[in-house]
Amino acid sequence: MADIVVFGTGQFAEVAAAYIERDTNHEIVAFTVDRDFLDEPRFQNKPVVPFETLEDEYPPDRYQLFIPISYKKMNRYREDHYLNAKARGYRFISYISPHARVHRHTKIGENCMILDDNVIQPYVEIGNNCILWSGNHIGHHSKIHDHVFIASHAVVSGAAEIGNNCFLGVNCTIRDSIKVAPYCLIAAGATVLKSTQEKELHFGPRSTISATSTDDLKNM
Repeated sequence: MADIVVFGTGQFAEVAAAYIERDTNHEIVAFTVDRDFLDEPRFQNKPVVPFETLEDEYPPDRYQLFIPISYKKMNRYREDHYLNAKARGYRFISYISPHARVHRHTKIGENCMILDDNVIQPYVEIGNNCILWSGNHIGHHSKIHDHVFIASHAVVSGAAEIGNNCFLGVNCTIRDSIKVAPYCLIAAGATVLKSTQEKELHFGPRSTISATSTDDLKNM
């Protein structure tokens, strides 16, 4: 059991808090946001404090963090806050739903959120700061690197590798034994049958490669 501070006051933080309060013994004592976005002093009847000065009230030797930020800017926003807090000495919880089927021979890093009905087979490795929304299948011996977001009902087949900062959309399929390079966006419903290059955007049932780089996306 740990006293934790959750980053955010939006829908992601609200969902994360609901799961943590239902399924764990951790106690949420406060929320934190960047100072520029601190509009209200309380959220869910808990104090909201500036992230920049979090140590003043919730020092890292007494409190742990959970940072369930979305896939904004190809997960860079979540990555930046995670690394910032880690450099300041904070430790992190991970939330793994009791309704996920996670094999005991699975390695999962810190600050991960794995929601209901994920099936994670033996010898999977999941890095730090990853979010797996509900209902995904992660095949045996696959490796998911840091700062990845996998939306619902994606299929990652056996021995695949997902590079850091990737986004996998709803109902996409990654064939077995291929590598998805870092910063790739695999759109909803796409099927990826061969390894990708960094920052590619794949869409469509046969995974058409867009001429647009993921660096050019304005809403990610």
